Amino acid sequence: MVNDIDTTKQTRADEVRAFIARTPLAQEMGLRCEVMGDEMTMIMPYQEKLIGNFMIKAIHGGAIAAFLELTSQAQVFLVTEHLERPPRPINLTIDYLRQGHAKDLYARAEITKMGRRMCSVRAEAWQDERAKPVTTLMAHFMVSGD
Repeated sequence: MVNDIDTTKQTRADEVRAFIARTPLAQEMGLRCEVMGDEMTMIMPYQEKLIGNFMIKAIHGGAIAAFLELTSQAQVFLVTEHLERPPRPINLTIDYLRQGHAKDLYARAEITKMGRRMCSVRAEAWQDERAKPVTTLMAHFMVSGD
């Protein structure tokens, strides 16, 4: 029985990795994910093309927002077994808290409420310390097949 659960989680983690690998934006941004059970950390490696302000070497806010949206979708997809494809976004709220410096960015998402049709997700991106997020996201996603 435990092996079946472990196999299911591993299969779902592989499906999440495949989702990231086949998403053009994730490919362009070089995203990768590390999955441990039902927790996932997404990584956006630093690339010069992600810089929005060359004067201060700051990562573009749109790149960070897309990174957090993809992280949130992947987390919902990871823990929601009935979904055959990633969830569809309903709305997103982004809070830019600090400058994203020219270095790797990390993100995690947490499902705050799961319903039959939609779910609420909170995500944060950080660089040096998780306790000092660069950007946060609150989002709602459609999780029903309707």
